[in-house]
Amino acid sequence: MRTEITFAVDESQCAAWLYEPDTTGPHPCVVMAHGFTLVREQRLDAYAERFAAAGLAVFLFDYRHFGASQGEPRQLLSIRRQLQDWEAAIAAARGLPAIDATRIALVGGSLSGGHVQTVAARDSTIAAVVAQVPWCDGLRNLPALGLGPILRLSLAGLRDVIGALLGQAPYYIPAAGPPGAVAAMTTPDAVTGLAKMTPPGSTWRNEVAARIALTIGLYRPGATAHRIRCPILYIAAEQDRIAPAQFVYDTARHAPHAELKRYPGGHFDVFVPPLWDEVVTAQVEFLERHLVRRSA
Repeated sequence: MRTEITFAVDESQCAAWLYEPDTTGPHPCVVMAHGFTLVREQRLDAYAERFAAAGLAVFLFDYRHFGASQGEPRQLLSIRRQLQDWEAAIAAARGLPAIDATRIALVGGSLSGGHVQTVAARDSTIAAVVAQVPWCDGLRNLPALGLGPILRLSLAGLRDVIGALLGQAPYYIPAAGPPGAVAAMTTPDAVTGLAKMTPPGSTWRNEVAARIALTIGLYRPGATAHRIRCPILYIAAEQDRIAPAQFVYDTARHAPHAELKRYPGGHFDVFVPPLWDEVVTAQVEFLERHLVRRSA
């Protein structure tokens, strides 16, 4: 059963779907949100249905400024604000009568795969984490972009920041574009990969306020891995050019209770069939082991 709910973060309301399994509660709960600019209907509903079928409740939300959630201006990606959204979503899930507040897991992919590491390192009460093709180290990502793209993105970011100081609307760049474009993601599989994940009528918009280009390279959630005390499953894609597999391997070595699964394919392949079936099965087994069977 899926229910539409909202929860407050500062002055805004975030939209969430609550999935409840057909078992007697209180239920262990998975809190989920998507990666860079993406929204909940871009394949995360498929994950939630599989988790619910395994006896897990799911609290799946959109960040402020994106999708069905409030927040102006639209398409504003702030790492600080998104981490606040995660903390508020966890608190909202824990406050629901159908949820066992002691059995909360976090599942994130891509940029949110970085967020779940950061949040779990701060919150020792999290029971388990899944970080799928996670953002681990922005500084290590920068050299692969090349000097030209870095300069073009930085100029776009400065234009956006200066405009904001002058009270102007955001200056947007595409979230995904072809190689050589001034866009946040320009790997050869970015445009086609996102198209495979996006259903008809989706609220997703292929644009983001350019100011994120000035801060994303400084975000290093993998540096917190040594402080994550719960079990964490890292999912790496061996041909990933957005969250390179080697960065995931290096990060997993520092998490005290890490498990690692590696798959062939690129960044977006793990989100869609046929590879998705194998990936989500591994995640279900991990979450059952640490949330459902632990209680039993």
